[in-house]
This record gives sequence, structure tokens and C-alpha cells, in this order.
Amino acid sequence: MKVGGFVQGAVLFALLAASCAAQSAAPRTRRDEGAKPEAVPSSVTKNTEAFLRELYAWGPEIKVKLGAFTQSPAQDYYFVPVEVTLNGRLETGSVFVSKDGKTMLRGDVFDMAKNPFAANRAKIDLKDSPSKGPVNARVTVVEFSDFECPHCQELYETLQTVEPRYPQVRFVHKDFPLAQIHPWAETAAIGARCAYEESPAAFWKVYGLIFQNQDLLSPENIWNKLIEFAGNAGLNQGTFKACLSSPEALKAVDASHAEGVALGIDSTPTVYVNGRPLIGGDPATLEQYIKYELAAHQN
Repeated sequence: MKVGGFVQGAVLFALLAASCAAQSAAPRTRRDEGAKPEAVPSSVTKNTEAFLRELYAWGPEIKVKLGAFTQSPAQDYYFVPVEVTLNGRLETGSVFVSKDGKTMLRGDVFDMAKNPFAANRAKIDLKDSPSKGPVNARVTVVEFSDFECPHCQELYETLQTVEPRYPQVRFVHKDFPLAQIHPWAETAAIGARCAYEESPAAFWKVYGLIFQNQDLLSPENIWNKLIEFAGNAGLNQGTFKACLSSPEALKAVDASHAEGVALGIDSTPTVYVNGRPLIGGDPATLEQYIKYELAAHQN
């Protein structure tokens, strides 16, 4: 399930890689920041909605809302955000509409004069985050993860195999708990953050214990289990317990989540390899991206 596709009673655009998705995440958009709405003939806006309804069989029971038409990277096209609501469920997406109102495109439009992933890299703060590998690594893999998400657990297992093969790569963890659908994910993220604050090395032990025991955790036992995991990782349980209630740990988790929102993340896991996004963490694709970036940055 994913916010960011369109609906027709069910999701029309199936997610290519498994992920956990928020019910009310920020829309994923690709346009120049600061783009201003343009004056668009009413016939173009009307025809855009009518064509979308015809294309996807969206009847009157489905609410369609078009966002502001703004200049896209392609000179002759508008960028148009689209919101679709059915039975209280909101899905978001976007299309490109030609200025003469005759052509519609779906997908991404890029400015070929710019690196397509530089903007992502600029939005990821690598300071004060749990990491493995060289700080000055040529390739950095950043995972935005939710401890309660089953697909994040799968990525955790994947990384146990991938990380040893690439000691020259830096692997960074970021928290993106989907509190709307995962009731103990935020608490787990706070606990992992408390482990990091006490001992960066112990973080990875607690991180692993949470994922290894994911099926046994619940809103009722998460607090006690985290304290148990902290003890297993060699941390002072009294100090750890005090940290669990501290505003500082929650603030750090919130900052990580806000960073993900700024990147347009709406599902977990989402991985960035030198800023190149990978939703779902498919193992083969992850290694493909790592190998490509290593080759591209040999010098």
C-alpha cells in the first residue's frame, strides 16, 4: 500500500517494491521549489480533470482535486498535483499537462543541466545519526525506517548481508516512524535513539534486537522490552529508562521524521544511495546502486 499512486476503488498504480505507507503523508512532488502558480484557461483545468476521470474510470463518487498549475522543468508543460479521495482515503500523485491543453504525461521530468539527486543529498543531514563505515566514504547509504514495519525488518535482514560486502560504504540510520498505523514504532525509535545517546556502538545492538523481536513487541510491552534490550546491549538501564521519558530523545526522532517529510518520503523503508532514492529496499537494486556509485566515484 502506498500514498502517492491514484485510486480507483483500489490503488491503480501498484507499488513495485514492498513498503509500509502512511495514511496521511505529504504528497510526493517533483517540481522546482518556489514555482509560482500560473494563470491557466478554465478550459484546460476542466479538460484535465475530465480526461483523468475518463482515463482511470473515476466516477462521481470519487473526489478529484487539482492543485495549482505551475511551470515544470519542461518549458511547454505545467506541473499539476492531483488529490483523489474515495471513502475518506486520500491518494496523491501528479501529472504534466501541455500548455495548449492537448497532451498529458505521467512520470518525472528532469532538468538535465542539474544532477538529479543533488537536491536529495542537500536535504539529508548526516551529522549526529547512527552510522557504520568511514565518515568520509565516497558512497553513503541512508535508510529511513520504521521499527514496526515488516518490510523494514526485511531491509534489516538484507543489510546484514550487504554491509559486510561493502566496508568502504557508510550506512546511516534515520527514523521515520509511521505513527498513524504503527502504535509502538515511535516509542521504539525513541528507545533506539536513547541507546545511541549513551553509546553509538550499542545503538546497533538495540536496533538489531528490536527488528529480531518485532513479532513479539506490542504497545503494552514495548517499554519493558526496550529496557531489557538496553541491558542486553550493556547499557545502564536506569540511565536508559530516564532517557525514554526525555524530551530530547523525542525531539531527535521528530527531527529525523521531519527530514524525511522534506524529502517527500511517504513509505518505509526508503533508502538513499548518494541521494538516489530506492523505495522498499529491493536487495538487487540496492547493490546495483551501490556498485554504480562506487564505480562513478573511483577518483
